Amino acid sequence: MHDRIIPYLERAGLYHLARLNSQWFWLDEPLVSAFVERWRPETHTFHMPFGECTVTLQDVAFQLGLPVDGEAVSGCLGEFETYMEGGRPAWEWFEDLFGERPPPNKVKQMTVHFTWFHERFRVLPPDASEETVRIYARAYIMMLLSTQLFGDKSANRVHIRWLPFVANLDGMGRYSWGSAALAWLYRCMCRVANRNVTNLAGPLQLLQSWIFWRFPSLRPAGFEVFSFPLASRWSAYLPPNDGKEQRVIRYRLALDRLTARDIVWEPYSALDVLAVVHPEILTEEHSRMWRAVTALIYFAVIEWHQVDRVVPQLGGVQHTPEDALNVDWLHAKDGRGGDRWFPHYYQKWHEHWENRLDARHPDTSGGISERILPGSTQITAT
Repeated sequence: MHDRIIPYLERAGLYHLARLNSQWFWLDEPLVSAFVERWRPETHTFHMPFGECTVTLQDVAFQLGLPVDGEAVSGCLGEFETYMEGGRPAWEWFEDLFGERPPPNKVKQMTVHFTWFHERFRVLPPDASEETVRIYARAYIMMLLSTQLFGDKSANRVHIRWLPFVANLDGMGRYSWGSAALAWLYRCMCRVANRNVTNLAGPLQLLQSWIFWRFPSLRPAGFEVFSFPLASRWSAYLPPNDGKEQRVIRYRLALDRLTARDIVWEPYSALDVLAVVHPEILTEEHSRMWRAVTALIYFAVIEWHQVDRVVPQLGGVQHTPEDALNVDWLHAKDGRGGDRWFPHYYQKWHEHWENRLDARHPDTSGGISERILPGSTQITAT
């Protein structure tokens, strides 16, 4: 991350995430697997012996430093000339933005192999013009989004869906990167819970850091010093690499024994945490979103922020929540089967997001203000 790229990352709302990218992240697979076993797609929460808990937009803001308010991250996947005003054929647009096309052996459908980006744009020339800096900034952002936030099971592909975003670097800050990342994490956990899927993808650094911050008995020893974003606290953590099956069993047993005293319901209210948090995270523009019961959108991925089921995480008293929305049919939608303009295809869900501040918000006294969800189908979660 060259210093001359930083202003573009700051304007895009991705600078804090990029700072996390300076360290290699290691996943404690047995720990995460034990938690995902308790994930319920009906409610988008972990069902624990003491009740429910989940990763929320508040966690995304504090752990990754991402903006959670803004426009939904959506559009189309590659047929830009068909669905976008002023859109161009994908590879023609790619060449215009990056100055060249990747060789055919580095291209697979609508993705480019990560190694091509890494080798081509790894080091910014010292005498680079500002236009060259913009090209390198685009490449860095495409790699950052495709690996840190929206990685899939391949873990080595950069999707060209990001071309319309990096074409307008100065406009990237208007998007809700945090809600899109949370939508993708939810979807990846729902896939593992619902299907015969064994490889978990998504922003797993967020999930693991959430576990460590909220469950002190499960966090590694040491690591008492932290800074912002809070997920950087565990950047040097190296989990054991042996005896994974036995460790999964031990973690399952540990989760079975958890009580309400073992979870830190409000880890971000501590003064030493507030002292390191970037002020923009605490502004009303973003903090009001923490309590929004609304759709989470990432292109074809639609999930639900069921935060009214975990009111104690926001300092309130848990009430009887609304019945969970039935979004099972949405879990079968992943963007395959033909490109489309997703804001139109999922218009009702985009309207939920556009009206997110009218959604029902748990308040700190445990009370609830009214919300209206037109056209919703509800189920009773047991």
